[in-house]
Amino acid sequence: MRVVLADDYSVHAPSGFITRGNRAANPEVPERAAILRRAVEAGSHDVIAPQDFGLDPIAAVHADDYLAFLQTAWDKWSALPDHAPEILPNVHPGRNMHIHPTHIVGLAGHYQADTACPIGPGTWRGAVASAQIALTAADALWRDGRPTYALCRPPGHHAYGDQAGGFCFLNNSAIAAQHLRDQGAGKVAILDVDVHHGNGTQGIFYRRADVLTVSIHGDPTAYYPFFTGYADEIGAGPGRGANLNLPLPQGTGDGVYLETLETALAAIDSFGADALVIALGLDASEKDPLAFLGVTTEGFGEIGARLGRGGRPTVIVQEGGYISDILGDNLAAVLAGFDRARG
Repeated sequence: MRVVLADDYSVHAPSGFITRGNRAANPEVPERAAILRRAVEAGSHDVIAPQDFGLDPIAAVHADDYLAFLQTAWDKWSALPDHAPEILPNVHPGRNMHIHPTHIVGLAGHYQADTACPIGPGTWRGAVASAQIALTAADALWRDGRPTYALCRPPGHHAYGDQAGGFCFLNNSAIAAQHLRDQGAGKVAILDVDVHHGNGTQGIFYRRADVLTVSIHGDPTAYYPFFTGYADEIGAGPGRGANLNLPLPQGTGDGVYLETLETALAAIDSFGADALVIALGLDASEKDPLAFLGVTTEGFGEIGARLGRGGRPTVIVQEGGYISDILGDNLAAVLAGFDRARG
């Protein structure tokens, strides 16, 4: 497996978020990437450094005003006389609020969907660096067809075209998919196996027929992101039929998960994608601190094998998966399973 990773993931280092009304330590920390990197380095993988593709491929997915917010938010926030060490919104536009704000506190509520995406002084740089890793992987894949894993951090699949959320700022998987389209792929499929619904990815492509979005995730009636991820969300307009959600009940283990994966892969086969982006969350693990599902390390190995058997040009983009004593083992299992299946 070819792997794209960075030398330093520490520039974005959020400290907290709010969960069920409590301020808690943020699980999306630099040590995640360090664990995943050690797992990669312990295997026989071809490691390459990311390239800088600039902002144009990012702007192909994200709105200009949103990118401007991310670039300038910290400077505006830190100019407040009583600012906190991270930007955490304390007001969001509700159903009856329609004015676009100009003050940084209002802008934070407008562009940050929740409190799980705090912005600090290094967030913009960290998010752009993560997107460049995904772009490097997609570009390398399209040039020679070799499967490539992008060790992205921060993750991206909860980021909409114009909004951050759920630890995510720039949607790395969507950016990779769009880059593949721009390089010449006629159709691209994104398969999201993170435990949380890939709501941002769904939103970006919901009205498009050229990118199939498929997400296997915990049932959103009782799990983040709550407002999206239901089976009746199938796309709209030209994209009707190009979105598939496969929600799973709490505690689902290897057997049912793998059966559901076969349903997802059959949809991708029917779609006829020229390239496949795997949004790889490892937080479906039975030992993940945000646990909702119960996939084992052996199950992740089989997930990797089934993804590898498809034969399509594939880029794997790291999404979630939080610190446990088997986080690195789970990544190693996916990559090894994929490589074995590809021979």
